[in-house]
Amino acid sequence: MVDVRNDGYDDRRVIVEKKGPGRTIAIVLIAILAIVGILFATGFWKADVSGGDMPEVSVDGGALPNVDVDSKEVVVGTEEKTVDVPTVGVKDNGED
Repeated sequence: MVDVRNDGYDDRRVIVEKKGPGRTIAIVLIAILAIVGILFATGFWKADVSGGDMPEVSVDGGALPNVDVDSKEVVVGTEEKTVDVPTVGVKDNGED
């Protein structure tokens, strides 16, 4: 007697999990950034920047420019009009 089961699974399958170097590199970078952040936050490391000057800026008082604008006249009003509106109806085609 032969026992034949067709449950969709093959008992001879092999599952291979591949973990590339990208995950390891990401974990190492996150760890390094966390350590550097802790060192700066605790004051163990300091960034003491010296030297360099901000540029000097001199601003004289100004005036708005003279602008001459000629625009069109806009007339607003109301006026009665008669408009023919079509009659719209619905025809029943017998469907429910």
